Amino acid sequence: MSTRSWVFRSAAVLWAGITWGQDLRVVSVDPATAKVGDIVTVNGEGIDKTTVDTLYLTDGKTDIKVEVTEQTAKSIKFKVPESAKSHRWSVMVHTTKDQLIEEPVRVTIE
Repeated sequence: MSTRSWVFRSAAVLWAGITWGQDLRVVSVDPATAKVGDIVTVNGEGIDKTTVDTLYLTDGKTDIKVEVTEQTAKSIKFKVPESAKSHRWSVMVHTTKDQLIEEPVRVTIE
C-alpha cells in the first residue's frame, strides 16, 4: 500500500469515527471461517442500506467487493466471492456518506 493510500485510508477511518460515532458499528462475523460460495453474516448496529451501501473484504492491499444477499440495521449477509483467496480478511464498509471504514472484524477464507 502506498503512503498516500495509507494516509487517505487512515484519515477516512478517523473522520468516520468522528462523524458516525456510535451510529455505525460492526462487532462480529459468523462464521469466523468460511469457503468460497459460503454466506457470511456481519453483525453490528446501524448497518442498514441507509448507512452502508457496499461491503468489502480487505487485507490493506487488496479490496474485494462482495455480493450482499441480505441487509438489516443489525446484520449484513454476503456471499464469499471466488476472487477471495485463502487468507484472513478484514471487513470494510463503504457508507452512503462516501466513507470507507475498515472494521476491526476479520473472517478467514479457507
